[in-house]
Amino acid sequence: MQLMEVLRSRRAVRNFSSQPVTQSAVEELIQAAVLAPSAMNRQPWAFAVSVDPTFIQPMAAQAKSFVLEHFSGSGLEPELRGMIENPDYQIFHHAPALILVFATSGAAQDAEDCCLAAQNLMLAARDKGIGSCWIGLARPWLSQPEALEKLNLPPNYRIVAPIILGYPAEWPESHGRKEPVIHWIG
Repeated sequence: MQLMEVLRSRRAVRNFSSQPVTQSAVEELIQAAVLAPSAMNRQPWAFAVSVDPTFIQPMAAQAKSFVLEHFSGSGLEPELRGMIENPDYQIFHHAPALILVFATSGAAQDAEDCCLAAQNLMLAARDKGIGSCWIGLARPWLSQPEALEKLNLPPNYRIVAPIILGYPAEWPESHGRKEPVIHWIG
């Protein structure tokens, strides 16, 4: 695809076919992610990956339980509670692959740099016909020391972008975009 076509057609995908995402496809997406710019070329990212739905689904259940248990002080919109409480709701939407983008330190700009890497990854996924969705609801659980320990990751890692991947059952339609607010200055 041409770059502008990728930008225009990328969507948050939450409904996947049964086709697995291969380890080699994930590695290609991560190679695209690390091409992102970073402050002072620090490249402060690390990736944790699973292409095993039997590993991903229990993580989704733990993240969901954590969010519900701590919903009161979470700052989440109250109307989300009903959606999350639904027994059929699964935070990772039964995706066949999960990539967690972590900042490797707490240095200024690391989280933003990881966001740039995550965007590269999601755009590269769209170019390959793979759907993606950033799952912010999983971050509270993934921010817990016990989650990092369970995933066998260093305790100084900070979760930035939990991203699910899979081949879409169908590509969602565009929700459109607002006109940009532009302030010409100078």
